[in-house]
This record gives sequence, C-alpha cells and structure tokens, in this order.
Amino acid sequence: MTSRVGLFYGSSTCYTDIAAEKIRDELGAALVDVFDIAEHSLTLANRYHRLIFGIPTWDYGELQEDWEAAWPALNDIDWSGKSVAIYGLGDQLGYPDWFQDAMGYLWAHIAKSGGNMVGFWPSTGYDFRASQALTADGDLFVGLALDEENQFELSEERIALWCTQIRREFGLA
Repeated sequence: MTSRVGLFYGSSTCYTDIAAEKIRDELGAALVDVFDIAEHSLTLANRYHRLIFGIPTWDYGELQEDWEAAWPALNDIDWSGKSVAIYGLGDQLGYPDWFQDAMGYLWAHIAKSGGNMVGFWPSTGYDFRASQALTADGDLFVGLALDEENQFELSEERIALWCTQIRREFGLA
C-alpha cells in the first residue's frame, strides 16, 4: 500500500473536479493521486491508507450519475486501517431540504463498513433547512461542504482550512 493519498471524485458539471484539483494542490501534488470515477474503478482505493472522496448532491438529495454507477464497488473496498475524508458539493438555496445529502449517504456507508472517518466541518455559515450530512447534534457536516452556486467566494478559504485539518488528521502534518 502506498503512503500517498487517493482522491476519488465524480463530477458532471466540473465543480467537484475543480475542487479535487484545489485539494490536490493544497495538500501537494506530489502526495495526492486524483481519480475521476467515471474513468477509474473505485476499487483502486484498496491501494491507499488515506482517502478523500468528492461527491456532489443532485436534485432532491440524489447521487450524481458516476457515483450511482460506482456505488456497488464500495463493497469491494477493505476499509480497515483506512482514514477517509469526504467533501461534497451542493446548492443550499436551490435545494435547502437536501443540502449535501449524497455526502451523508457516502459517509454512512463507509463508516458502517469500518472506515476511520475524518474531516468533519462546522455547519455554521450555511443557509439550509435539512441535510443527511450532519452529525447527530447538527453542529458539524461529516465532511467539507462546498456550495459553488451560492458561496463560491468562500470555497478557496474553506478548502485551505480543511486541507490543514485533514493533513493533521491523516498524520501528514
């Protein structure tokens, strides 16, 4: 297994892709391998101890098409000994009752399967009604929540802060 970080994402509109590139650059391109799940199998995650997944929420809390197609492969990954961080993209004003739901679905699946989940993010500073991606107390998202539709101006700072956090949580600091 490699000491590098595997970053896997699905994207239809390029925003999750752009965020993946920013996260790679922030953590260091020499440390992060980036995979578009439309072109690479999720089972490549078995090669890594440290993983980042990027997942957008579509419409009314739905999975993006690449994630929907790749979802069964999550069961073919051995999650033991893996530290996993997730970032999600969503539209908090257009879909306030389903904000970041796909990130919550992915988190629940991996956590239940034995992954060590890191990268929780404060839920303050957002305007939504409900989300499947919140911790039980509602204080944190289960990963970095990005909204390129309504808060694009905050994304770079959020990514930088989150990368500092997960670098520490991954034991890379």
